[in-house]
Amino acid sequence: MSVIKVANIQMKVSANKEDNFTIVNKYLEDISKEKIDLVVLPEMFNCPYQTPNFPIYAEEEGGNSWQACSSLAKKYNIYLIAGSMPEKDKNGKVYNTSYVFDRQGKQIGKHRKVHLFDVDIKGGQYFKESDTLTPGNQVTVFETEFGIIGLCICFDFRFPELSRLIVEKGAKVIVVPGAFNMTTGPLHWELLFRLRAVDNQVFTIGASPARDPESGYTSWGHSLVVSPWGDIINEMDEKEGYIISELDLDLVEKVRKELPLLAHRRHDMYKLEELKCRY
Repeated sequence: MSVIKVANIQMKVSANKEDNFTIVNKYLEDISKEKIDLVVLPEMFNCPYQTPNFPIYAEEEGGNSWQACSSLAKKYNIYLIAGSMPEKDKNGKVYNTSYVFDRQGKQIGKHRKVHLFDVDIKGGQYFKESDTLTPGNQVTVFETEFGIIGLCICFDFRFPELSRLIVEKGAKVIVVPGAFNMTTGPLHWELLFRLRAVDNQVFTIGASPARDPESGYTSWGHSLVVSPWGDIINEMDEKEGYIISELDLDLVEKVRKELPLLAHRRHDMYKLEELKCRY
């Protein structure tokens, strides 16, 4: 199969974890008749995006939020990229983590955000994830019946090396749960998804929280899907809801054949090597 049907869910995030899962379940029920293959949730979809919250909301892998996501994937027979949520390990370190579940609810992927969002923009956004989070150190892809899909989280997407390493592992799609803000979103959100799609000749998918001016961190929204040619296939505004897109993965090979950027790289002059790290 080369065509994959994808849904981006864009939701406001409540301070109550259970309420967030109620919202996710409602949207999954709404789209259940559409025979969706892959659903993508936003970054920190079960935790208000503020650094003091991360240790408070954090759960170990296999915890209640993990179990809820696994059950939803199985219930609706979907691949579920569970946005991201705070994860704590047995040593008390906290990560910004995205879990991936197959149609049976089995975990088939996990990404810990590699690049922490530490910024101080004059007259704009200040945020410092490293106050409470620890960075991951893995390049993440996972296998599906449609082929290999890559995964990173928000600020990771700004670093072209990571996307290229994902593609070198065979990915035809890069999925990015993200929460760009009102400073960076208008300038860079759409630009980055189109740029990474063109540079790597892949589909790119971004899933954002809906905009909520009353929250402590206001997201830009505008969840979207971009083709390997850099065309915007589908894009939301700032409001709550979802979009459904069909991706013909054969287009990836077509584009790479007609405009052979990846094949024409000069490995005699430059090479990107993945460092092997341990947690």
